[in-house]
Amino acid sequence: MTSHWTASHVAAIDPKTTPNAPLFSKPEPLLPGIDLWDYWPVQEEDGSQAIIAGGTLFILLSAPVQLDPDARHGMARLRLMHRTRDRWRDLGLLFEADFSPGSREWSGSAIISPDHGVVTLYYTVAGTRGEDVVSFGQRLFQTQADLIVEGDAIAFSAWSQPTEMLVPDGMHYERDMVGGGAIGTIKAFRDPAFFRDPADDAAYIFFAASLAQSKSFWNGAVGVARRTQDGLWDALPPLISADGVNNELERPHVIVHDGRYYLFWSTQRKVFADNGPAGPNGLYGMTSDRLAGPWRPINGTGLAFANPPEAPFQAYSWFVLPDLTVQSFADVTGLSRLPADPTEARRHFGGSPAPELRLKIQGDRVWLA
Repeated sequence: MTSHWTASHVAAIDPKTTPNAPLFSKPEPLLPGIDLWDYWPVQEEDGSQAIIAGGTLFILLSAPVQLDPDARHGMARLRLMHRTRDRWRDLGLLFEADFSPGSREWSGSAIISPDHGVVTLYYTVAGTRGEDVVSFGQRLFQTQADLIVEGDAIAFSAWSQPTEMLVPDGMHYERDMVGGGAIGTIKAFRDPAFFRDPADDAAYIFFAASLAQSKSFWNGAVGVARRTQDGLWDALPPLISADGVNNELERPHVIVHDGRYYLFWSTQRKVFADNGPAGPNGLYGMTSDRLAGPWRPINGTGLAFANPPEAPFQAYSWFVLPDLTVQSFADVTGLSRLPADPTEARRHFGGSPAPELRLKIQGDRVWLA
């Protein structure tokens, strides 16, 4: 059953009562000369952060600093870092060059085995290997490696050959990823997030998708696939449709809290339909009593919280953990508008983890602690 996030839900967002995240200043770079964004922890199968070598392993998108921060998307490589308290340690690029069958590596999720011996990574491969012109094709892949921990030394064995998990079928999920070609207009088949349903122990992958056979340019959706008994992934109809409302429901993921399901995603004002209501850059979500739905917009609108109005682009790519911690990265900080000049954009781009937040949840209501 596909549930719908509609224009009437978005229209009910009231800027006067919108919950806003606290304002923060541009953070110091974790790695000088390297931009970092869209990061996620290595998780246990229940979604909690795995404790490894006394801290947390994170996988982040990374790219060498360019004058225009948006150029990072065409150079993204997965990076491994370890955090203990507030100390971050760089463990280098996750893969050797030319390991992935694409030109870039985009967001996903990582799950550790119960014995902490093996990590399975689900991630997005963008473009094709060796291409001369950056393309926007997106494919979902998985790979595994043994985790080796000796004291505070952390390493992986050779990663297994990456295997494609599923492909868009052209019936539910759009195959053409190009869209308008500009950031915010390309179509989606990316951001795989693992989830094990405590109700029946089945494994699922959620992903950002675009609806096939839609008559609207703004055809964003949350896709879902279920793992079969033979270990393959079976694509199901979209869980959430934003047809005619929004082009990108990014990094969708599910947690369970007090026996109910909460599906969260990130989106931006610029990807709402031109001829309809638009919400702010923020964390959005829906809730349900069961994974199959029906799903209802949290807070009646879908909006959990937005960036502060004086810095509406300060953070993005929010990721909610089962303990209700919210992680994100610092985007364009300290400005009330997006800069047209790349030099100004560079001065204000964070390119590092943003301060963590925490949610409170009661039924359909979600707010910042």
